[in-house]
Amino acid sequence: MTTSLHLTLLSTEYAVCQLPPEAESPAWARGGELLSFTRTVDEFSIVCSSALVPANVKAEMGWRALKVAGPLEFSLVGILASLASALANAGVSIFALSTFDTDYILVKSDTLDRALAALKEAGFRIGEMNK
Repeated sequence: MTTSLHLTLLSTEYAVCQLPPEAESPAWARGGELLSFTRTVDEFSIVCSSALVPANVKAEMGWRALKVAGPLEFSLVGILASLASALANAGVSIFALSTFDTDYILVKSDTLDRALAALKEAGFRIGEMNK
């Protein structure tokens, strides 16, 4: 399966932010190629462009995003596992997101070159997002 998957490297650097679970959806997070709000009873997490995050917000900066070309059928099995396995074997930590149509893998900027090499070696095709 991995040789048929194409990944696109998004051009933006991202942050993973944490807000209290009752927080309103912040206007500052809006914009960019990728925006994700995830709310649980314990926290409200936001993935957005690092450039948009105010200094007073708890955030892990410096993530780069790889988008799996989609749309992907819900019946497909093992896509995230194959990505995660290739990156784990290379010692690269990930933050994974999924949308209705596809999956995203975020890796820290300082491990991007190692991540790209591992994914290419595993048979994934990788391109860059054109702005």
